[in-house]
Amino acid sequence: MIDSFGTAISNLADALNRSAIWQVVDILSALFIMSIGCLILAVAVIFIIDRTQTQHAVRRNYPVIGRFRYLFETLGEYFRQYFFAMDREELPFNRAQRAWVYRAAKGVDTTVAFGSTRDLRPAGTVTFANCPFPTLDQNAADTAIVEIGPYARMPYRTASVYNISGMSYGAISKPAVLALSNGARMAGVWMNTGEGGLSPFHLEGGADIVFQIGTAKYGCRDDEGLLSDEKLAALAAHEQIRMFEIKLSQGAKPGKGGILPGAKVTPEIASIRGIPVGHDSISPNRHPEVNSISELLDFVSHVRDVTGKPTGFKLVLGAYEWLDDLCEEINSRGIENAPDFITLDSADGGTGAAPMALIDYVGLPIWESLPMLCDALERHKLKTRIRVNASGKLITPAEVAWALCVGADFVSSARGYMFSLGCIQALQCNKNTCPTGITTHNKNLQRGLDVTDKAERVRRYAERVTHEVCVIAHSCGVNEPRKLDREHARIMGPDGVSVSLKDYYRRWVHPERRPSLSGLGRPQFGADAA
Repeated sequence: MIDSFGTAISNLADALNRSAIWQVVDILSALFIMSIGCLILAVAVIFIIDRTQTQHAVRRNYPVIGRFRYLFETLGEYFRQYFFAMDREELPFNRAQRAWVYRAAKGVDTTVAFGSTRDLRPAGTVTFANCPFPTLDQNAADTAIVEIGPYARMPYRTASVYNISGMSYGAISKPAVLALSNGARMAGVWMNTGEGGLSPFHLEGGADIVFQIGTAKYGCRDDEGLLSDEKLAALAAHEQIRMFEIKLSQGAKPGKGGILPGAKVTPEIASIRGIPVGHDSISPNRHPEVNSISELLDFVSHVRDVTGKPTGFKLVLGAYEWLDDLCEEINSRGIENAPDFITLDSADGGTGAAPMALIDYVGLPIWESLPMLCDALERHKLKTRIRVNASGKLITPAEVAWALCVGADFVSSARGYMFSLGCIQALQCNKNTCPTGITTHNKNLQRGLDVTDKAERVRRYAERVTHEVCVIAHSCGVNEPRKLDREHARIMGPDGVSVSLKDYYRRWVHPERRPSLSGLGRPQFGADAA
């Protein structure tokens, strides 16, 4: 009996030794042991390297384990974003803001339950003053058509409220440009090319286009890098190009030209921009031919004369006293020589790459600069002649409605529309490693961005923002958004009592009185919808 059992066990062992499964297990065991050995050897090598190197004190004192600090620093951004930061804590955009944009773009329900999570008590909190008799739905009007450039040969008329701000092809990918262009056409909003020039993908989607003339004049430069009238006229021949925008400065880096890392300068992008392949694309910090108010107005008039289309300029305000000089010069020349629009960017505007010293410390944020600009134009009776386009972190309906209340005619956003494409705020725009395919030219990463689906999301986002801005306007008793004014919104003061925006911004009507109303905090927004 015992011999039989032993024989059976021996036969089973022989069978297992001959089976493929056992051979695989045997190989895996050997590989596991080898891996453990390699790991121990690697740790020993790293220990010696860390102990003997002299550049990093932490690694020298704590060999091997000191290297984990770099991993934790990298992972910390993502853990804070998804696990630790509260809904309204993060910067540059908090989770509540991003979540609202995602829902709007997907076309799902944007309503919330049980009450607001937004604290209405801090100084700077903006609320809208609803009236006792809001506008009935049957009395609501479509957004008004606004004319830009009445003295241009081909003025531009549009009813759009919330448009796509400048994002260059190069800074963002081909599928991103295609999705934005198609979505803009479907939503009836315009799209700004950014300073990187006009690509075929801007045109392919069929959207109205604002061509931006950056300081390097990509797409309209001659061999010396100066403005080419011939190329300008060729651009203006495209019916889709409705306006030209001269970029003086950008919110994230005032006083610094655009930066496109060489890793993103593909042969196609180099051809569009007229620069070498693989080299960093760094624009001058200003237009060489624009060194005064007089030269700025000359430049605007020249571009308008060559193209026949409305022409304005984009800037972020820092010094503001010169605005009165600008307006006086315009009135002395005649209003036909005025810029047709001014795009005002915020100091907390976005970019793919900028020095931290500029992104954090230079320029005025939109909540302070927008009323300054609008009041200066109003003082000199130029507000109806020069249209104001507000840009910079205005991605939800409440922020857009606030800008209209203050005096903007239009609002533009880049990062709001990036969120509608699926941006997860990975903060890798400057590394060509964007995980959503928006700001990378890595074909494998671009595969995740489906143009057809994302174009629909862009359309839905633009339409939802406009719709809910209309809802705010109707609550305030006006039948369309551009009738909102500063009496329709209030801002909380440090004493716990709110004042109307009209009173709050009265300090900018007379600049010499600016210190008299100091103490109120900056306007605070969360994911505010209707």
